Amino acid sequence: MSTYEEGSPRKKTKSVYVSTVISIALVLLMTGLLGLILVHAKNLSKYVKENIVLNIIVNDNVNEGDVLAMQKDIEKDPYVLRTEYISKELAAKNLKEDLGEDFVEYLGHNPLLPSIDVYLKEQYANTDSIQTFIQMASKNSRVKEIVYQESLIDMVNKNIRIIGMVVLAFTVVLLIIAVALINNTIRLAIYSQRFLIKSMQLIGATKNFIRKPYLFYGIFHGLLGSLIAILLLIFTLQFAQKQIPDLVFLRNWYEFGAIFLIVVMLGVLISGFSTYFAVTKYLKAKSHSLYR
Repeated sequence: MSTYEEGSPRKKTKSVYVSTVISIALVLLMTGLLGLILVHAKNLSKYVKENIVLNIIVNDNVNEGDVLAMQKDIEKDPYVLRTEYISKELAAKNLKEDLGEDFVEYLGHNPLLPSIDVYLKEQYANTDSIQTFIQMASKNSRVKEIVYQESLIDMVNKNIRIIGMVVLAFTVVLLIIAVALINNTIRLAIYSQRFLIKSMQLIGATKNFIRKPYLFYGIFHGLLGSLIAILLLIFTLQFAQKQIPDLVFLRNWYEFGAIFLIVVMLGVLISGFSTYFAVTKYLKAKSHSLYR
């Protein structure tokens, strides 16, 4: 039997261990969930920004070869993520599907102009960068006009900033709460061992000798709690993606892996430091104060 387990009945000791691990796991689960929300919010922001489209309308007298050459030049722009050429025929087909009737047959001709749909990189999907891009692109004599929804872009960027600040604030608050809860849980567990700690000290055991098994179990409980939290997080991710299939577009296992690693580090570090300080407290305490 280890030193840590001596001084109290095995059943009581095991119940303390189990409650400590479960408490750590639940706190880390909430922290991990908020981390996953942050990652999904970041990826959603990127997805939305990179799907804001600028329609470059081309003059009707420009042949298709020149339009395709212009498309290649646009793709070289550092602002641009990707482009898509929309011919007159494709534009008519898309509009026909939207309207549900053949307007070309009704009008007798296709009034639509060819265009190039431009999607900008995430960092350039803002009003200032878009205006700069439009000024440069408009200098091309083949361009008739450039159309985009300015109000939509402003609204998207404003909402993303607000959501980001709110989630970040919750993250900071929850992290503080997580540290406090785990610390209090471990302090209560060590409190039940205070007489054993003082007894070992009174018979001559050194402080490091007494701390060592407690630190080992503290770190082990933090690791075990974090692994349980990670398993629950993976289950939550799988369940959420089954319920909302579109979440698969926001999935990034590298970022999820970073969240899982942070959960493990938090569990080990907080448990280790909390155990160290809790044991040190009772090593320094006077014998009569243990009864308080």
